[in-house]
Amino acid sequence: MLGKLIDDLDDPNVVLDLVVALDAPDLLSRIGRAAEAEGLTPSAYLAASVRTFVDEASDDTWLQLVGIMNRAEDPSLAAMRAILEAVLPVNEGAAT
Repeated sequence: MLGKLIDDLDDPNVVLDLVVALDAPDLLSRIGRAAEAEGLTPSAYLAASVRTFVDEASDDTWLQLVGIMNRAEDPSLAAMRAILEAVLPVNEGAAT
């Protein structure tokens, strides 16, 4: 499921469905700002960023991701949430 989701990220509808499923109100704006800064559409930015993460993640990062997936009710969704938190810039002015 995770692989199919990653493969389908070029589809803007998949990106919107993912954002809705994650129930993270700031996520769409973070994706939009990051995409605009790179001169890409949100779906193209997200697809490229997630695929770069998948290609370059260390063994430790993958181990953490597998742990997150093992504890989750929806492993693919949990993995995407963790990946997006890793690849998306944090909102400027957000509380830390």
